[in-house]
Amino acid sequence: MATRDVEHHRDVASGGARAAVFGMSDGLLTNLALILGFAGAHPSGSVVRLAGMAGLIAGACSMASGEWVSVQSQSELLQHELSVERAAIAAHPDEERAELQELYISKGLSPGLAEKMAREVMEIPELALETHAREELGIDPSSLGSPWLVARTSFGTFAIGALLPLLPWLFTGGAIAVWWSCGLGLVGAAGLGAVVGRFSGRPMVQGAVRQMLITSAAAAVTAGIGALVGSG
Repeated sequence: MATRDVEHHRDVASGGARAAVFGMSDGLLTNLALILGFAGAHPSGSVVRLAGMAGLIAGACSMASGEWVSVQSQSELLQHELSVERAAIAAHPDEERAELQELYISKGLSPGLAEKMAREVMEIPELALETHAREELGIDPSSLGSPWLVARTSFGTFAIGALLPLLPWLFTGGAIAVWWSCGLGLVGAAGLGAVVGRFSGRPMVQGAVRQMLITSAAAAVTAGIGALVGSG
């Protein structure tokens, strides 16, 4: 008999994947735009290096702290909602069972089957809580996200993305560094877009081109503003 391969799904509920993509993209785009904005004003290479390093460190710290606060606050809110639901199940089991039965009926189950399922679910407190959380709140109690995971991931990926356009300025300066920053920034953007496309089931070329266009537009705007301010 032919056997079907067991499906394996990546962990996308913890928030780590989203934080990695967002951090890398934001670090690359933000620091490339910042560096080109400063370079457009034609300062010395040391000024551009200082701006790039400041953008890398400040941006990585900001991303990490922002992600931690966001995920931690969301987790605390969901935990509170779960505690409310847990108390309701303990205090009013019949009402919660009837509520669950109505939910099953609204999904198309027959009243008899809905009642049987609701009774069996309510006999196991943790299963009852998980089911009510999924059906009423739309959350999975076991996957509320890890604030420390997303904070570390955001910090690291932002720093990597921000370092790419800064690298040329650590060894050279002027127009050569500008062109290398643009080249490395676009290569990094294309690679990130392709990877995101690959893991999301979309065409890799489409993802690469989209990310390159977004990065190019932001860099062009800030470089233009830097040139105007510098010439003024």
